[in-house]
Amino acid sequence: MKVPFIDGHNDTMMNFENGVKPFFKGTKEGHIDWPRGNRSGLAAGFYAVFCPNPDTDPLPVAYKTEKGYEKPFPRPLSYAYACEYTNKMVARFLKMEAESGGKFKAARTVGDIEGAIAGEYMAGILHIEGAEGIDKDLHALSVLYEVGLRSVGPVWSRANAFGEGVPYRFPSSPDTGPGLTEAGKNLVRECNRLGIMIDLSHLNEKGFWDVASISDAPLVATHSNAHQICPVTRNLTDKQIDAIGESNGLVGVTYSINPNMVTEDGANNEGAALTDITKHIHYMIGRIGINHVALGSDFDGTRVPTALKDVTGVPKLLNLLKEEGLSRDDIEKIAYKNWLRVLKETWKDNS
Repeated sequence: MKVPFIDGHNDTMMNFENGVKPFFKGTKEGHIDWPRGNRSGLAAGFYAVFCPNPDTDPLPVAYKTEKGYEKPFPRPLSYAYACEYTNKMVARFLKMEAESGGKFKAARTVGDIEGAIAGEYMAGILHIEGAEGIDKDLHALSVLYEVGLRSVGPVWSRANAFGEGVPYRFPSSPDTGPGLTEAGKNLVRECNRLGIMIDLSHLNEKGFWDVASISDAPLVATHSNAHQICPVTRNLTDKQIDAIGESNGLVGVTYSINPNMVTEDGANNEGAALTDITKHIHYMIGRIGINHVALGSDFDGTRVPTALKDVTGVPKLLNLLKEEGLSRDDIEKIAYKNWLRVLKETWKDNS
């Protein structure tokens, strides 16, 4: 069963520092390129602009405790560095469209996504993960919107001018720090006005509830799982999941196993089974219904189970859901229909 799908989060652009041609030619590195994505049914994805820390930032497993791990925040980024890096990554995204020969389109409208679902091209949704490259007065936000920005995560797992993410801890509640700053609240309001989706993944719990109280759009966590199954800070509590469902939003279930957001033990485990991922999907369906669950891999920003390997493993995941009792319509909702609904309710230009 091949079903077109929209993926809620990838960091693939970071793999093409020396030019985007290998993305279209194909590469043995990473999780996504155009040939593998096209072969697997990847119709559209959220392509993240992420600013890495310029100094060393070890993985969470480097900070072991008796029960798991507790990684401190990396240092905040300077605005000058983040602005320069953001501009470089946005330019790379635009170059992907310009050098694709019509095979890749920067999605600015729901109609652009629908064209990708129909197989006319692969679409990319420009997403910012951690808004350090946006000034507190939000002038850059308007400029970025004009070039195609349609999704913003106010924070990554560190602090910035808009709020705090969750530090990587296991086991731990996501209630780890203060909520949004005034600048962060203004960012949410301005994203609502422009029609930019707000991504709740990486926000701490107080920041989550700040967005929920301010935003008039569906609540979305693009790459998060169920805290009840895997109690890591990055996953969502039942109360958070319920609020997302009540807002007509969705959760993009992630495949990340380093840091491990999938299995109960939270340990780095590339041997995790596909059923460990589908367990989160069924849990979300049980709490908030089939209309509020989607896919959010975190490809190229994490490690994934060996059984999945890369984007070519997504059809296996969808087939497993069929074997586990979901109908084709259910699977199409998870694969792309739920994303389409949320974007229609969030973006201002639905043509």
